[in-house]
Amino acid sequence: MASGLSASAAGLFNRHNASSLKGKLLRKKPLNEVAEEAPLNAASKFNKCLTTLDLVSLGVGSCVGTGMYVVAGLVAHEMAGPGVIFSFLIAAIASLLSGICYAEFGVRAPKTTGSAYMYSYVTVGELFAFVIGWNLILEYMIGTAAGASALSSCFDSLSHHAISSFMHSMGAGTQEGRGFPDVVAFVIVIGMTILLAAGVKSSIWFNNALNLVNLAAWVFVVICGMFYIEPSIWEKEGMLPFGASGVFSGAATCFYAFIGFDIIATTGEESKNPSRSIPLAIVLTLIICFVAYESCSIIVTLMIPYMEIDPESALTTSFVQRGANGAKYFVAFGAISSLTASLLGSQFPMARVIYAMAHDGLLFRYFDSVSSWTNTPIIATLTSGFCAALLALLISLHDLVEMMSIGTLLAYTLVSISVLILRYEPKNPFEGQGAPDMLQNGKTHDYGATATPSEFGYGATPVKRSGSQQNLISGGGEDSGFAEFGDGLEDGILPRRLGQLYDRMVEAIQPQWRIMRMYIGMPDNTVQPTEESAKRVATLISLLSIDFLFLHLVTVFSPSWEWYYLLLVLFFAVIGGLLFWLMLREPQNKTKLRFMAPWVPVLPVAAVFANVYLMLKLSYLTWIRFIVWMIIGAGIYFGYGIWASAQEVSSKYGSKLDSVDTTSHEPINGHTVSGAGAAAQDVNQSAYSSQNYQQGQYQQGGQFY
Repeated sequence: MASGLSASAAGLFNRHNASSLKGKLLRKKPLNEVAEEAPLNAASKFNKCLTTLDLVSLGVGSCVGTGMYVVAGLVAHEMAGPGVIFSFLIAAIASLLSGICYAEFGVRAPKTTGSAYMYSYVTVGELFAFVIGWNLILEYMIGTAAGASALSSCFDSLSHHAISSFMHSMGAGTQEGRGFPDVVAFVIVIGMTILLAAGVKSSIWFNNALNLVNLAAWVFVVICGMFYIEPSIWEKEGMLPFGASGVFSGAATCFYAFIGFDIIATTGEESKNPSRSIPLAIVLTLIICFVAYESCSIIVTLMIPYMEIDPESALTTSFVQRGANGAKYFVAFGAISSLTASLLGSQFPMARVIYAMAHDGLLFRYFDSVSSWTNTPIIATLTSGFCAALLALLISLHDLVEMMSIGTLLAYTLVSISVLILRYEPKNPFEGQGAPDMLQNGKTHDYGATATPSEFGYGATPVKRSGSQQNLISGGGEDSGFAEFGDGLEDGILPRRLGQLYDRMVEAIQPQWRIMRMYIGMPDNTVQPTEESAKRVATLISLLSIDFLFLHLVTVFSPSWEWYYLLLVLFFAVIGGLLFWLMLREPQNKTKLRFMAPWVPVLPVAAVFANVYLMLKLSYLTWIRFIVWMIIGAGIYFGYGIWASAQEVSSKYGSKLDSVDTTSHEPINGHTVSGAGAAAQDVNQSAYSSQNYQQGQYQQGGQFY
């Protein structure tokens, strides 16, 4: 009997431990800590100096360089041929789907430096957030190294390969490709690290100047290139020499060229008006980059056959091969400026993601140090810059590009899932915080008589909406169940004429939509989400993601299109359609924001579908790198982060994080608090009482804060 009791007790203990571990892995950061209305004790230590134009410049600069001068030539030469223009189109659509979800989160949680990491933390839990943040660090690190390697290749091309010849003469580089330590790339990354550590203002001014040169170079490439194009090249080679599979494989790599837009989401604590600037800058960045990529891809594949394109400096060598030697130097100067801006754009958010994770205690606390002189995360900037410089020194450009994308695709997928989760949550996370730009329970905008233009950060006075502007696709007061695309049009997020055009389209399809809603079984405006409905949606999202994974595994890796493979595709497609139909029948939260992703759940589900497919199209070496990096990250998280997490400290020892600024390195009443990790150490030596917690006090060494 005693043995039976012991076994029962052991089973209960194991279940308790398992439940406790699950709670730790899935705990979430309160959304109000990163909302625009966050309490004053969470005030930013960064310099809030960035405008919308600065964010667009930062986003475009981080994308355009590698897309125009590296990825376009690489994909055309090795994967898709002239079909690279379709690869960029597919990648742009996938990026736009995710970008709109980022834009909504930019309104929901503008006061953050962590981008997708923070978005995941407040919605799906700590473990998922760590996975995303950990992979974003590596993606930005690889992007920095790739940009520096591309710059080094450009310098080598301008010097008629004198640099590579010198390295070979010194006995380095016996293998195929570059094969020698890229000292030039190493020096470039170190120089950019010093610039970023000097302060955000100097970095932004430098970036804006580079983008002016980029614009001039792009105009030159398009106009000058039109004099050398030969349409017969496409006719001889065909548009898809590698087939449709080559186009989709190219799209997975082309996605790398759009990665930079998420840098905008890391500037929440440095933007003057993040809830307006972030969504607008994201959309504009993606549009500008797509136009630049498509135009350059068309020019370069019409100038020379795709097999003759130099994958490391396509535009520069294309003009040389056509005899335009003078144009080579102008294009090369533009390439240097663009790749430098891209390098800055990759390195800028890397330190801020590291800072955000250290700020929350998931990485070592000394990374959350912010210089009082430059207002930058100085230690995170210097450490990550040195690591990126080592990558640039030792790994070739081709291998770096192949290693990209998977972490960012995973981040984009989780951001889309996070938008879905929040839309079906029963509670408004901003409720009671006085958010001026929210719309409660489907009512029209009414900011009150005391609202002034200065409160919104831009000159337009908010006005009430009427008619089809109130709901996306609805009539007679019936809520559509979809997000309102026009929200905030009068607030300056999107042009007013675009909203008016959209309203006319909505009015034209209202009758058909009401009939469709009736057949689908979508809930009307009176139905509110509950805890149970939110759990059902979370289950449906998980099952739908798994279904997409198996569907794409069949379509990507099936050796042939035999009837049994088609049957599997049909099976998973039917299951996915059923799960999506069940999701449509669940009620959504009626709270409105200045900007919301349209057509939820259609758009986020489409983003997840596209991102999962693109991840599976990446090479097996990329997946091996992902697994190795995740093993290292698991050691850090389970050995340190799970115990030093700010949420762990808060749950165990009360409101120390609320009553004092635990991320500050300034002494408080004679004591120094140095981040969440330090708070954990301090609390282990403290005596805490629930009565003092109710009073907002924290006892340490006989004194109260």
